[in-house]
Amino acid sequence: MTRIELVRRPQHSALFSVLSPFIAVLITALIGGIMFAMLGKSPIGGLHAYFIEPLTEVWSIHELIIKATPLILIAVGLSVCFLSNNWNIGAEGQFIMGAIAGSVMPVLYPGITGPMVLPLMLVMGMAGGAAWATVPAFLKARFGTNEILSSLMLVYVAELFLDWLVRGPWRNPEGFNFPETRSFHADAILPEMLSASGRAHYGFVFAILAALIVWFMLSRTLKGYEIRVLGESPRAGRFAGFSAKRMVFFAFIVSGALAGLAGIIEVSGAIGQLRPAISPGYGFTAIIVAFLGRLNPLGIVAAGLILALSYLGGEAAQISLGVSDKVANVFQGVLLFSVLACDTLIRYRIRIVRPQPAAAPEPAR
Repeated sequence: MTRIELVRRPQHSALFSVLSPFIAVLITALIGGIMFAMLGKSPIGGLHAYFIEPLTEVWSIHELIIKATPLILIAVGLSVCFLSNNWNIGAEGQFIMGAIAGSVMPVLYPGITGPMVLPLMLVMGMAGGAAWATVPAFLKARFGTNEILSSLMLVYVAELFLDWLVRGPWRNPEGFNFPETRSFHADAILPEMLSASGRAHYGFVFAILAALIVWFMLSRTLKGYEIRVLGESPRAGRFAGFSAKRMVFFAFIVSGALAGLAGIIEVSGAIGQLRPAISPGYGFTAIIVAFLGRLNPLGIVAAGLILALSYLGGEAAQISLGVSDKVANVFQGVLLFSVLACDTLIRYRIRIVRPQPAAAPEPAR
């Protein structure tokens, strides 16, 4: 039976490793053009609406920054997990729990105001996300549980918990029975950077700072070296005296804290209250951002802007061309597939193995 095998290359091209994300974006654009043609739309017009139109107005640039902020924060944390060979797929749940924990002050204690409210909310958001991330970390370190499944299942627990809160004990008593909390007061709102031209807030500054700090840790500190060694060769890490179990907790806590920070920044900066749905899937899209950025925090900043553009482009194409709102999901899925395919083909070559013909039987003597 003919089969296809992937054979690791003795050495892979450094040039194509650098160009891989750009090739993936180009492939995504080509497939997107074909998709628009199949929908009966002009491929050029569709790609223009998707990639160019959202960048033609100042207010849309602000919206791009708003959507890129949680993607960058979450993906930077995920890069620590993935580089250490810990597969945190539940950042969406950590995002939600960070938003819930950070909202305790303005929702339950709205009478407490002052300049310390917002910093306390951000710290509580990080703590909430980190605490939620320790659950799959503990299960993996103590019982060897698959962290992909446990972290993913906790996403649905967090979503249902948020839905229960805003429809039950945290529902706004003055909200005409709508499933939402009371609106945050002024001291609990993340200030805008340039209020005259748009609503982009200082959460983007936190995202850039987080990327720089994690980049420095990964490239200039012993902890970064430990992350890479344990991620590439756990056996070598054990010989070096590094603890794989401690690394599980460290990676998940850092990832969960940044996802929780993204959650409370999204709620206090862009929404202003808790609702049954506070995320269009940032925690899952951030996985694409992390790999498109090659698990490099500085590359993740650029990748986060690109994926944020996919959200705005999907909305623009829906308005301009009348296509489905699922177009953005298709683009994101094709982009992830293209990134993984490019990286795979750079490191492996395809070999087709055909069955050997059966040997002819020897003549009887």
